[in-house]
Amino acid sequence: MTDEQINRAIAEACGWSMEDGVWVWTADGIDRTYYELWDWANDLNAMHHAEKTLTDEQWHDYVEYVGGTWEQAMHATSRQRAEAFLRTVGKWEKKV
Repeated sequence: MTDEQINRAIAEACGWSMEDGVWVWTADGIDRTYYELWDWANDLNAMHHAEKTLTDEQWHDYVEYVGGTWEQAMHATSRQRAEAFLRTVGKWEKKV
């Protein structure tokens, strides 16, 4: 997947939606609007927010996809984390 495809897929998996030409995301009961998506594919801070949406059950799969151990997960790049996240939530698409 391209960075753009990754960012869009993570946005949608995290509850972002496009409304009237802007991205809308609700956090702490407050609607927030963004003209551009966060760059989950290249930003560890953005991936941290995405990782917070995983359930306890999903964490096991996530760590497996990142590399199999917590240490590998802790040292993974944002791109590696983004792919693992999308695999975990069933949104990863292989290149054709």
